[in-house]
Amino acid sequence: MSYAELNVTTNFSFLRGASHAEELVAKAKALVLPAIAITDRNTLAGVVRAHVTAKELGLKLVIGARLDLEDGLSLLCYPKDRKAYGRLSRLLSLGQARAQKGQCILYVEDVAAHAEGQIFIALPPETWDWREATSLRDRAGNAARPSGADILCYATAKTLGPGSRFCASSLRDDAPAGMTGQARAADATVSPRSLADELIRLKAVLGSAPLYLAASHVYRGEDRARIGALGAIAEHCATPLVATNEVLYHAAHRRNLQDTLTWRNSHTTITQAGFRLQANAERHLKRPAEMARLFRGYEAALVCTLEIANACTFSLDELVYEYPEEPVPPGKSAQQHLEDLTWEGAEYRFSDGIPGKVRQTIERELKLIAELNYAPYFLTVHDIVTFARGRGILCQGRGSAANSIVCYCLSITAVNPTEVDLLFERFISESRREPPDIDVDFEHER
Repeated sequence: MSYAELNVTTNFSFLRGASHAEELVAKAKALVLPAIAITDRNTLAGVVRAHVTAKELGLKLVIGARLDLEDGLSLLCYPKDRKAYGRLSRLLSLGQARAQKGQCILYVEDVAAHAEGQIFIALPPETWDWREATSLRDRAGNAARPSGADILCYATAKTLGPGSRFCASSLRDDAPAGMTGQARAADATVSPRSLADELIRLKAVLGSAPLYLAASHVYRGEDRARIGALGAIAEHCATPLVATNEVLYHAAHRRNLQDTLTWRNSHTTITQAGFRLQANAERHLKRPAEMARLFRGYEAALVCTLEIANACTFSLDELVYEYPEEPVPPGKSAQQHLEDLTWEGAEYRFSDGIPGKVRQTIERELKLIAELNYAPYFLTVHDIVTFARGRGILCQGRGSAANSIVCYCLSITAVNPTEVDLLFERFISESRREPPDIDVDFEHER
């Protein structure tokens, strides 16, 4: 039985993940995992280094992020293609723009507006209390797993009350440590929905986007019953169960570092951190055989990990520079407009006549810019510089852009490259096939 780990936190989840992205990818390769997903909290920051390492090692990387919602369960989100990745990026930008630095504020309706092309996995909090469902099953004399009806009966009748509304604070795993699901519900200003009710709500809101329910071992001696309850809810809500290990580090020996991060994040001492710390060192990557043992009887939950990994075809290699289409005079292309501006600037810079060497250099640079389709980029920088100078804002191009006669003619830089011994290929190289780097300094007061 093979298995792909889809819930992996790197050290880009500040004070949570205890391993570098490179370490996690390398360990996944060593464990013969067919794929691994990076799902840092409300960020895509960890996927870049993971992508580079995965490409070197020949391991499939699934791009993703964990979305911690203000009014719903946390969701793992995986874009299936390039357009879906763009939507996820815009969603995260939206949430971060609402909050202070390092925080992200997102709501279910935000996710729904960006759900096209995404795959979601709902995360039940570790403190979710399944025990009443088991007692209902036992009283009925049924030795099998608790049914969906049992779970719903427990959730709505016992703890939550009929017609209740979801309260994020009661189901989020970052609430005060040691607080049970029932205690959280009592502490909340409103009664929370049941886990089943919340899944049904998410399915309705997310529309056609696939939704799964995560299951993982918490190693408290009750995992079989807990996963059985999750399986019953998943079956009742038609949200397939997915096996994860909620990975926080690549190997067990990083547990001590993860504990250190946790108590640092809790603003207390290591001796006072208590239940905030992980109860064991199991939040590391595991071999497929070990995961198959842990989820014996729930093999479909392992198969789902492969289905999700195979459905996500997006790679960071698909990302390329897409410059704005700068406004140009009617009937002209961006390249033609750039050439016109360059020759006008050359006549201004060399008012006594353009030297033959300068003319040859301009023609060579413009030819290379045309071949690499960089004209819109040069026009963008020219537009910014013209805007600033039109308002008396001091600005000056610097760095390798000073090697370019085109930048000099466009008044982006003030250095005449024909008067100094500079190498244009340091600025643009056909063999390097990457955009030039034009740095412009602006007076900080304005």
